[in-house]
Amino acid sequence: MHTDTERCVRAVRSKDARFDGWFFTAVLTTGIYCRPSCPVVPPKPANMVFHPSAAACQQAGFRACKRCRPDTSPGSPEWNHRADLVARAMRLIADGVVDREGVPGLAARLGYSTRQIERQLLAELGAGPLALARAQRAQTARLLIETTRLPMAEIAFAAGFASVRTFNDTVREVFALSPSDLRTRAPRDASHATPGALSLRLPFRAPLNPDNLFGHLAATAVPGVEEWRDGAYRRTLRLPYGHGIVALTPRPDHIACRLTLGDPRDLTVAISRCRRLLDLDADPVAVDGQLRADPVLAPLVDKAPGRRVPRTVDEAEFAVRAVLGQQVSTAAARTHAARLVTAHGTPLDDPEGGLTHLFPSPEALAAVDPETLALPRTRRTTFTTLVTRLAGGELHLGADSDWPGTRVRLLALPGFGPWTADVVAMRALGDPDAFLPTDLGIRRAARELGLPSTPAALTARAAGWRPWRAYAVQYLWATDSHPINFLPAQATKEP
Repeated sequence: MHTDTERCVRAVRSKDARFDGWFFTAVLTTGIYCRPSCPVVPPKPANMVFHPSAAACQQAGFRACKRCRPDTSPGSPEWNHRADLVARAMRLIADGVVDREGVPGLAARLGYSTRQIERQLLAELGAGPLALARAQRAQTARLLIETTRLPMAEIAFAAGFASVRTFNDTVREVFALSPSDLRTRAPRDASHATPGALSLRLPFRAPLNPDNLFGHLAATAVPGVEEWRDGAYRRTLRLPYGHGIVALTPRPDHIACRLTLGDPRDLTVAISRCRRLLDLDADPVAVDGQLRADPVLAPLVDKAPGRRVPRTVDEAEFAVRAVLGQQVSTAAARTHAARLVTAHGTPLDDPEGGLTHLFPSPEALAAVDPETLALPRTRRTTFTTLVTRLAGGELHLGADSDWPGTRVRLLALPGFGPWTADVVAMRALGDPDAFLPTDLGIRRAARELGLPSTPAALTARAAGWRPWRAYAVQYLWATDSHPINFLPAQATKEP
């Protein structure tokens, strides 16, 4: 979009927050870059230059605006609804792969040469993988500086910098302030947290309807791993350097996020996975606009716009839970998962609530004796095949997964039909066009709305909803009174 100068100028002049993260405005006269919704008086069009990423602005020598903080914009929705090389690379960079494995590690995961990846990222984003990762490190460093009392040297290495000098130079270059000045300027109540506990805001593009998003997560929560407590969805996290606990609370203009981390180096990954879990980088205006074009869906969208697709923080975990949930109720699926967690999960302490374990890893589940599983024999075979393939690396589920190819590999597993493969594609892989025409709730909603109820006919009818059929699923599910469609406070009157 950054190449459409006229459209970008209109967005900046109207301070349109819908475009935050789509592009960045660099101001030639001041040397700073802003998000489109920056509250300052817009500069003259002749003084504006538009870039596709914060990293590109930084590489061009511009500093981040201190008013609008463009480094905290929602991520571009492009990386969530595309499955090409650039989108997969961006999802991996957000997950911290470049910091942990370098550009060669990124290339190895994607199956391309480093030169190909650098060329494509530079062409589309104006910056290569190292510059993109550097911009992300700068944002992580700022969060740690402003929300913790960690010494600056610890923050430098936690944010992924190779040295304190590089950390200091990068912070000064990006924010035009020293690390100490950033901490001094932070609100007084923002630096009370103890090391490892962070409170921050996760931005999103409005509108956001929290009902089905948090309702689904709370209604399907596995005891010990997830819970709804005091208006927040809480869960444990398995992270590259340790474990964590997150509490996510819906607010009118942001998601309040409280993270407790065993190792602060996991902050970037934890934030990325929480944003992915809640689908916070989606563009609801584009999604709802497309779905409103269908006269059957239009009233559903108008009634409660901004529905997101509830996703996951761990793709392998979700695939296992999808198998446990085959042809059983939500309560039964939670019971099966809770038994696995108690028997094979990693214990942890949660001083603030009732979380007790990390969900078992594929390696731990692959060692489980199938005869101890309270499942039908055919589902045991499905379960053991899945976890064995995941543990052995024969099946990979992650942010970099190729959606069509992974779906084909899932369907080749015994016991994996279209429903299981598509629900994994929708909620674990993040495919925005995944569709569930065989789902009982979808077929029931289709009949009530006068849509075709047979899978083939409904799939044909849904062609006009592409590429947003996963969001259409959320609107169709919302016609039911199932608890997944309501915030727990609404459904159970809990505080």
